[in-house]
Order: sequence, then structure tokens, then C-alpha cells
Amino acid sequence: MNDTAKQNNNHPDEITLLMYVERQLDRDRAQEVSRHTQTCERCLILLRALDRESRLLTRSLLEEDEPLPVRLAEFRAKVKRSMQWIWGVVFAMALLGVYLLYAGYIEPWQRQFEQAGFDGTNLLSLFFFQSAFWKGWQSMLTLVEIVAMVSFASFGLFLVRKYLKRGSALAVVFASMGLLMATANPATATEFRKAESVQVHKDEVINSDLFAMGDQIKMNGTVDGDFFGFGQDVEVSGHVTGDVICFCRSLRINGQVDGNVRDASNNVTILGSVGRNVTTFSDMSTLESTGKIGHSLMAFSNNLVLDGSVGRDFLGFFGNATIDGSIGGELRGKGRTLNISSNASIGGKATFEGDKPPEVASTAKLASPLQYTKMQHRSQIDRGPGYYIWRVIWAGAWILLGLVLIGLMPRFSVETVEAAERYGAALGLGVLVFFGVGIAAIIACVTIVGLLVGISTFFLWIVSLFASYVVAGAVVGRWILGKTNEHWPLVGRMVLGVIIVVVCTGLPYVGGWICFAVWIWGMGAIAVAVYRRVQPIIAPNIPSMPSGPVGTPLPPTTTVSPA
Repeated sequence: MNDTAKQNNNHPDEITLLMYVERQLDRDRAQEVSRHTQTCERCLILLRALDRESRLLTRSLLEEDEPLPVRLAEFRAKVKRSMQWIWGVVFAMALLGVYLLYAGYIEPWQRQFEQAGFDGTNLLSLFFFQSAFWKGWQSMLTLVEIVAMVSFASFGLFLVRKYLKRGSALAVVFASMGLLMATANPATATEFRKAESVQVHKDEVINSDLFAMGDQIKMNGTVDGDFFGFGQDVEVSGHVTGDVICFCRSLRINGQVDGNVRDASNNVTILGSVGRNVTTFSDMSTLESTGKIGHSLMAFSNNLVLDGSVGRDFLGFFGNATIDGSIGGELRGKGRTLNISSNASIGGKATFEGDKPPEVASTAKLASPLQYTKMQHRSQIDRGPGYYIWRVIWAGAWILLGLVLIGLMPRFSVETVEAAERYGAALGLGVLVFFGVGIAAIIACVTIVGLLVGISTFFLWIVSLFASYVVAGAVVGRWILGKTNEHWPLVGRMVLGVIIVVVCTGLPYVGGWICFAVWIWGMGAIAVAVYRRVQPIIAPNIPSMPSGPVGTPLPPTTTVSPA
């Protein structure tokens, strides 16, 4: 018997062929099996059958969810078609949540601001559309138009890039730029001054808005517009026909301001006159006896001294306040202590909520007796039913947000939940995103040119803050019920997890820390998922099992593909 006949009679068993398919044989034995299959048709057919079974087994092990039987699959399809009404319920819940949020939080604050004399308008329009910030929006209008037109032009060129040659494309680009430059509206004139010491002399007149940045800023002249001050010590001794916006350590107003004063500083002192309203966020606020505010005063201060006159209402949140001047309208105060001296005069209703009863001099002129309410410092354990009602409402709001996000972005939702399970990366990046993006958005809002970008970034930051509850809830649900990537099972796990997260964040003493950890964790997971989306994905080049004629042998280094 020759060598070929001996080799054909010495067939490898199934275990040997299976080990060959799984690449478990050593190189010499694998080469023997490969040479044998070149001449033995029966062994080659058996080898391919074992390879097919290995593929099916590998694929079944990689699947997370087993396929449903036909009856259950048809039943699930019918249920899915009949569940279309749930979006109506979701929309109704959204309207209810918006109404409760407005009625419980926004409307009471709006009434307080209106009672403080802000001309019956809401705070948003007051700050951004009726004050000097509106000038910033107007000056950005041209920039926004240019960016929008350039974006549309770039998108159009991208669509027709295959039909344009390099020379014609450059011609179109330069022609578009020339057209934009020809049709752009001129920007509003604004003067910028930046130095260690910025000074506007007494006889100097600036017929535009003025932005001043420096350590020492003295405005002794006239600004026919709005004045913006960013520095350490700012002094306004001249005349400003518009508004005064200041972010500084110390602000002192000795001159005349026809518009409003918006201030965020360590201390503010007003000795001159302000034609409209004053809003201040400071540690120490002082209205001297010579100071005069035409309309209303709203102060968020630790120490407040009011010796001058306020034409309308006064709304104050303070630690300690002393009033020895006149208030033409109502007084609404909340703080630790309030002292109303003998020269004080209040023309409207006076209410105070504080730790101690106010001290009111007998010679003080009050239109009605001051109403005092003891400030209630509610313990975290002593919570009323309203607290739990709002917890239920917020839980429904987060579940509603989760339904919308999973419905609109199913794949991204799964990627975010998977990223949250990488705890180190999610928590580490979450700390950076939580603090860094919020601070960057505030800085962009302060620089008027980036106001639109800053507000948009801050809005996205708030949305991701709320979405962190959904991400954390989905992960907790996966811990309890197991992993899944299908729509409704993922929704069910999200609902269960959000309820657990809401209960944990409502626990006394530790609930606040748990809430902070949920924010960090969820925002970090969203950032990781976004980072993976923007990174290019390189698919591994895995060769599949060769399929040739029956007589074609298999190489000894064949790999089995799981797909």
C-alpha cells in the first residue's frame, strides 16, 4: 500500500478536526490535517460541518437576548402598535410638569419681582431685553448672520463638491466671501478701554457704549450710552445716560446714572442718583443719605445700610439690614436681623421674615404695621407632605425625559449607559465637565460677544445635568434586572432605576451627596459617549473562513469569525 493510501486510511477523528477548527492543534499536527484534507473529500466535508457548528455556537454565545418564539414575537408587535397612545400620556405629563414647575417656583418669584417695582415685566426680559444686555444682542446680530450664511454656503459646497473642480470651488468661495462682506451691516460703535488704570476725564464725552477693564477705573466724564466696568475698584463720578453694569471688587457711584445699575461686587456704595432700578449682589451694600434711586432696589447682601431714598419698592435678602432712609413703596425683606431707625419712612406695606423680630423705632413713619414672620429652619427629617409630592413630580419628569431620550436616540442611550459602567472614566471626566463647562459658560456670557454661545452651552449643561438622573437610573436598573439593549426592556430598567435614585437622593443628610455623585457620574458618562461618537472607529480586519471548491484544503492558520 502506497503512502497516499495509508494517509487516506488513517482518517483523523472528529475531536482532532474540531481542535483544528478551533486552532488548538500544534503546527506540525495542523499541517498533517491540512495535507490530509487535500486528498480526502470525506474529511473535508466533515471539517466544514464542524466549522459551521462552531460558528453557530459562537454566535449564540455572543447574543445577549435569545430570539423570541413566533407567537411571542407577534404578540409583542401587536402590543407595540397598540401602545401608540402612550405618547399622548407623555405629552400630558409634560404639560402637567411644566405647569406645576411654573406654578410652584416661577410664578411666586415673578410676583415678588413685580412687587419690587420692575414695571410688571419678568426678570428675563428685564435683564436681557430691556437693560444694557440688549445692546450686546444687537451688536452680535451681524456676527450671527455672517456665521449662518457661511455655514449654509459651506454645506452647499459640501453637497456639490464632486461637481466642482478645484479652481471653480475657490472662485465660488471668494465670490461668496465678497458678497457677504458687501451685504453685511455695520456693527454698532462701541469703545473699549483696557489698561491698569482707566480714566475718563471730566470734560470727555463718549457717544457710544464704553467697556472698561482694569484695576482702577474712574469715569468722571459723560457716556452717552451704557457703561460696563470690569476691574477691582470702579468709580462713577460723571454722567451715564444708559445703564451701568459692573463686575468688580468695589463700586462707588458719586455721579448720575439715568438708567439701571446691575452690580456683582464685594461692596457697593451709592452717593449719587440712579434714575431707574438697582440690582446688587454684594457682601456690603450702602445707600448713603445723599443717594437716590428713582425706581426700585433689589439687594442680595450680607450687610445692608439704607440711608438714602428709594422711589418705589425694596426687595432684600440679607443677613443684617439697617434702614434709616425713605422707601416710597413696599418693603419685603428676608434675613437674620432688621433695624428700622427713627428717620425711616415706608410708604407701603412692610413684611419681614427673619430669625429675630425687627427693631422698629417709635418715631419711624410706616404706612402700616410691619408684619413679622419667624423664619422656619426645617430639619431634613421634619419634612412636610409637599416635599414628597414634589419628589414624585420630579421622578415623573425624569422618567418622561428618559422616555424621550431613549425614543429619540436609542443607540446613543445604550452607549451612554455602557459608558457609565466604566466608573473611573465616567467619574473622572464628570468632575471636569461639571465644573469646567459651567464656569466656561458663565465666562462666555460675561464676554458679551460670546453671550449666545455661553447661553447655549449653559442650556446644554443644564440638560445634561437633568439627564444624569436618567443615566444613573438606567445603570441601577441594569444592575437589578440584567443587561439589555432593546427599547422597552431598557425603558423598564430606567424607570425602576430612576425611582430608586430619587428615593436615595431624598434620604436625610446623605441625599445631597448622593445627588452630587449622580450628577458627576451621569455627566461624565454622557461626555464619554459623546467623545466616542466623535472619534473615528477603525473596524478590525478579521478574515472569514475560506469557502472554495470541495477539493480545496484549509490552511493550518485558519481563524473562525464570530459573525
